[in-house]
Amino acid sequence: MKIGIFSGSFNPIHLGHTRLAAYIRQHAGLDEVWLMVSPNNPLKSANELMDEKLRYHLAQLATAEIEGIRASDFELHLPKPNYTIHTLEQLTAAYPQHQFCLIIGSDNMAIFHKWKDWQRILYHYPIIVYPRAGDDLTALKQQYPMMHVIEGAPMLNISATQIRAHLQDDTLLREWLHPCVRECLSKHKDEKN
Repeated sequence: MKIGIFSGSFNPIHLGHTRLAAYIRQHAGLDEVWLMVSPNNPLKSANELMDEKLRYHLAQLATAEIEGIRASDFELHLPKPNYTIHTLEQLTAAYPQHQFCLIIGSDNMAIFHKWKDWQRILYHYPIIVYPRAGDDLTALKQQYPMMHVIEGAPMLNISATQIRAHLQDDTLLREWLHPCVRECLSKHKDEKN
Protein backbone atom coordinates (compact mmCIF):
# COMPACT_ATOMS: atom_id res chain seq x y z
CA MET A 1 0.00 0.00 0.00
CA LYS A 2 0.99 3.62 -0.54
CA ILE A 3 0.68 5.38 2.81
CA GLY A 4 0.97 9.07 3.54
CA ILE A 5 2.42 10.05 6.92
CA PHE A 6 0.80 13.23 8.22
CA SER A 7 2.65 14.01 11.45
CA GLY A 8 1.63 16.55 14.03
CA SER A 9 1.05 17.20 17.66
CA PHE A 10 -2.75 17.16 17.05
CA ASN A 11 -3.15 19.23 20.18
CA PRO A 12 -6.10 18.61 19.82
CA ILE A 13 -7.05 17.02 16.51
CA HIS A 14 -9.80 18.94 14.74
CA LEU A 15 -11.97 18.59 11.65
CA GLY A 16 -9.53 20.62 9.59
CA HIS A 17 -6.92 17.89 10.10
CA THR A 18 -9.23 15.04 9.12
CA ARG A 19 -10.77 16.87 6.14
CA LEU A 20 -7.32 17.73 4.85
CA ALA A 21 -6.10 14.14 5.31
CA ALA A 22 -9.12 12.80 3.39
CA TYR A 23 -8.59 15.33 0.59
CA ILE A 24 -4.90 14.46 0.27
CA ARG A 25 -5.61 10.74 0.31
CA GLN A 26 -8.05 11.14 -2.56
CA HIS A 27 -6.03 13.61 -4.66
CA ALA A 28 -2.56 12.12 -4.15
CA GLY A 29 -3.58 8.55 -4.93
CA LEU A 30 -2.83 7.21 -1.45
CA ASP A 31 -4.33 4.01 -0.07
CA GLU A 32 -4.21 5.38 3.49
CA VAL A 33 -3.14 8.41 5.46
CA TRP A 34 -1.77 7.81 8.94
CA LEU A 35 -2.12 10.73 11.32
CA MET A 36 1.12 10.30 13.22
CA VAL A 37 0.79 11.73 16.73
CA SER A 38 4.17 13.23 17.61
CA PRO A 39 5.46 13.40 21.18
CA ASN A 40 7.00 16.81 20.50
CA ASN A 41 8.27 18.54 17.39
CA PRO A 42 11.98 19.29 18.05
CA LEU A 43 11.47 22.69 16.38
CA LYS A 44 8.58 23.66 18.69
CA SER A 45 8.03 24.26 22.40
CA ALA A 46 6.38 21.50 24.43
CA ASN A 47 4.88 23.91 26.98
CA GLU A 48 1.23 23.64 25.93
CA LEU A 49 1.12 20.02 24.79
CA MET A 50 -1.64 17.82 26.15
CA ASP A 51 -0.60 14.37 27.34
CA GLU A 52 0.49 12.32 24.32
CA LYS A 53 -1.79 9.39 25.20
CA LEU A 54 -4.76 11.75 25.34
CA ARG A 55 -3.82 13.30 21.99
CA TYR A 56 -3.54 9.83 20.43
CA HIS A 57 -6.88 8.76 21.93
CA LEU A 58 -8.56 11.90 20.54
CA ALA A 59 -7.03 11.18 17.12
CA GLN A 60 -8.42 7.63 17.26
CA LEU A 61 -11.88 9.00 18.06
CA ALA A 62 -11.71 11.54 15.24
CA THR A 63 -10.64 9.01 12.60
CA ALA A 64 -12.66 5.96 13.65
CA GLU A 65 -15.30 6.37 10.95
CA ILE A 66 -13.18 7.81 8.11
CA GLU A 67 -12.20 5.31 5.44
CA GLY A 68 -8.49 5.18 4.76
CA ILE A 69 -7.55 7.59 7.57
CA ARG A 70 -6.20 6.28 10.84
CA ALA A 71 -4.41 7.51 13.91
CA SER A 72 -0.98 6.10 14.69
CA ASP A 73 1.01 6.14 17.92
CA PHE A 74 4.09 4.62 16.23
CA GLU A 75 6.22 7.70 16.90
CA LEU A 76 5.30 7.74 20.59
CA HIS A 77 7.24 4.48 21.03
CA LEU A 78 10.46 5.71 19.42
CA PRO A 79 13.41 7.13 21.38
CA LYS A 80 13.27 10.87 22.04
CA PRO A 81 14.06 13.34 20.72
CA ASN A 82 12.50 11.97 17.59
CA TYR A 83 13.06 13.20 14.08
CA THR A 84 11.02 12.58 10.92
CA ILE A 85 13.87 10.72 9.22
CA HIS A 86 13.96 8.22 12.11
CA THR A 87 10.19 7.74 11.99
CA LEU A 88 10.20 7.12 8.25
CA GLU A 89 13.12 4.69 8.43
CA GLN A 90 11.58 2.80 11.36
CA LEU A 91 8.23 2.61 9.53
CA THR A 92 9.99 1.27 6.43
CA ALA A 93 11.74 -1.37 8.53
CA ALA A 94 8.57 -2.35 10.41
CA TYR A 95 6.32 -2.42 7.31
CA PRO A 96 8.52 -3.30 4.31
CA GLN A 97 5.41 -4.20 2.30
CA HIS A 98 4.27 -0.54 2.26
CA GLN A 99 5.58 2.53 0.46
CA PHE A 100 5.63 5.59 2.71
CA CYS A 101 5.51 9.23 1.73
CA LEU A 102 5.57 12.33 3.88
CA ILE A 103 2.78 14.93 4.03
CA ILE A 104 3.77 18.43 5.14
CA GLY A 105 2.34 21.93 5.03
CA SER A 106 3.96 24.64 2.96
CA ASP A 107 4.99 26.29 6.25
CA ASN A 108 7.23 23.26 6.87
CA MET A 109 8.34 23.27 3.25
CA ALA A 110 9.70 26.77 3.89
CA ILE A 111 11.88 25.52 6.78
CA PHE A 112 12.58 22.05 5.42
CA HIS A 113 16.31 22.79 5.21
CA LYS A 114 16.31 22.98 9.05
CA TRP A 115 15.04 19.41 9.45
CA LYS A 116 17.49 16.74 10.56
CA ASP A 117 18.85 14.87 7.51
CA TRP A 118 16.43 16.68 5.21
CA GLN A 119 18.40 15.66 2.11
CA ARG A 120 18.02 11.98 3.07
CA ILE A 121 14.25 12.43 3.45
CA LEU A 122 14.07 14.15 0.07
CA TYR A 123 16.10 11.41 -1.62
CA HIS A 124 14.28 8.39 -0.13
CA TYR A 125 10.67 9.48 0.40
CA PRO A 126 8.13 11.25 -1.80
CA ILE A 127 6.86 14.46 -0.19
CA ILE A 128 3.33 15.78 -0.62
CA VAL A 129 2.75 19.42 0.33
CA TYR A 130 -0.52 21.14 1.19
CA PRO A 131 -0.70 24.94 0.96
CA ARG A 132 -0.89 27.13 4.05
CA ALA A 133 -2.12 30.72 3.95
CA GLY A 134 0.56 33.32 3.36
CA ASP A 135 3.23 31.01 1.93
CA ASP A 136 4.83 31.87 -1.43
CA LEU A 137 4.33 28.57 -3.23
CA THR A 138 5.99 29.77 -6.43
CA ALA A 139 9.31 30.34 -4.68
CA LEU A 140 8.99 27.15 -2.62
CA LYS A 141 8.25 25.04 -5.72
CA GLN A 142 11.39 26.42 -7.35
CA GLN A 143 13.42 25.56 -4.25
CA TYR A 144 11.99 22.02 -3.98
CA PRO A 145 10.75 20.97 -7.45
CA MET A 146 10.69 17.30 -6.40
CA MET A 147 7.97 17.95 -3.78
CA HIS A 148 4.39 17.48 -4.99
CA VAL A 149 2.11 20.38 -4.04
CA ILE A 150 -1.55 19.39 -3.84
CA GLU A 151 -3.54 22.14 -5.54
CA GLY A 152 -6.99 22.96 -4.21
CA ALA A 153 -6.43 21.42 -0.78
CA PRO A 154 -8.71 22.98 1.83
CA MET A 155 -7.07 25.81 3.74
CA LEU A 156 -7.38 25.47 7.51
CA ASN A 157 -8.84 28.67 8.91
CA ILE A 158 -8.60 27.42 12.48
CA SER A 159 -5.72 26.14 14.53
CA ALA A 160 -5.42 23.84 17.52
CA THR A 161 -3.99 26.86 19.39
CA GLN A 162 -7.23 28.77 18.77
CA ILE A 163 -9.30 25.79 19.88
CA ARG A 164 -7.32 25.43 23.12
CA ALA A 165 -7.76 29.14 23.79
CA HIS A 166 -11.54 28.85 23.39
CA LEU A 167 -12.36 25.56 25.11
CA GLN A 168 -15.33 27.28 26.78
CA ASP A 169 -16.84 28.34 23.42
CA ASP A 170 -19.22 25.50 22.62
CA THR A 171 -20.14 27.01 19.23
CA LEU A 172 -16.52 27.00 18.07
CA LEU A 173 -15.97 23.49 19.43
CA ARG A 174 -19.08 22.16 17.69
CA GLU A 175 -17.87 23.65 14.42
CA TRP A 176 -14.31 22.30 14.60
CA LEU A 177 -14.25 19.17 16.78
CA HIS A 178 -15.69 15.74 16.14
CA PRO A 179 -18.46 15.17 18.72
CA CYS A 180 -16.53 12.30 20.37
CA VAL A 181 -13.42 14.50 20.64
CA ARG A 182 -15.45 17.32 22.13
CA GLU A 183 -17.04 14.98 24.69
CA CYS A 184 -13.69 13.45 25.66
CA LEU A 185 -12.07 16.87 26.09
CA SER A 186 -14.98 17.99 28.26
CA LYS A 187 -14.66 14.92 30.49
CA HIS A 188 -10.90 15.37 30.72
CA LYS A 189 -11.31 19.03 31.69
CA ASP A 190 -13.90 18.11 34.36
CA GLU A 191 -11.59 15.43 35.81
CA LYS A 192 -8.74 17.95 36.10
CA ASN A 193 -10.94 20.48 37.95
